[in-house]
Amino acid sequence: MNLILMGLPGAGKGTQAERIVETYNIPHISTGDMFREAIKNETELGLKAKSFMDAGDLVPDEVTNGIVKERLAQQDTDKGFLLDGFPRTLDQAEALAEMLEDLNKKIDAVIEIQVAESVLVERLAGRFICRNCGATYHKIFNPTKVDETCDRCGGHEFYQRDDDKPETVKNRLAVNVKASEPILAFYKEAGLLYPVDGDRDIDAVFADVEKIIAK
Repeated sequence: MNLILMGLPGAGKGTQAERIVETYNIPHISTGDMFREAIKNETELGLKAKSFMDAGDLVPDEVTNGIVKERLAQQDTDKGFLLDGFPRTLDQAEALAEMLEDLNKKIDAVIEIQVAESVLVERLAGRFICRNCGATYHKIFNPTKVDETCDRCGGHEFYQRDDDKPETVKNRLAVNVKASEPILAFYKEAGLLYPVDGDRDIDAVFADVEKIIAK
């Protein structure tokens, strides 16, 4: 069972990834983990990636693809894997198909956790911080017990970090939508894309994920 998990920031992808890995006992393979492992093990591709990262440059696709292929060739992926954060471009999606063919493996399903952008903005832009003591709150998930009063220090002044402000969040989501559209289209055309409504209780979302995997 070889899966790819996709979804915009704030869609709850991380929570579902944890559930899938725990329930089906398959490795969770994220781009960050792969890079760290390759660099730690000082593989040829890991050292190449490190040289780009140390210079503040993006790691080229050919190096990223090579590191992914090295990871997918490891024995613990023989019974399945969950790919998270890769592919990020159409070129990477096409390269993944080629490398899996070389490894005699294939993707069984691409699960996309879908949540309306307006809901994601509400989720991501809801964080605010006490200016006095730095306590962090969320308008929906973790509000102050008394309106406009910090639970910790009793302060009344709050602020939002720039990257939590609604306009910044909207721009971030727009960039992600644009980047993911061709990848989703690629997998839809291949008959591998399974959308899941992510604007529900975590258990309800996972129940749908389990139904997809059962197929």
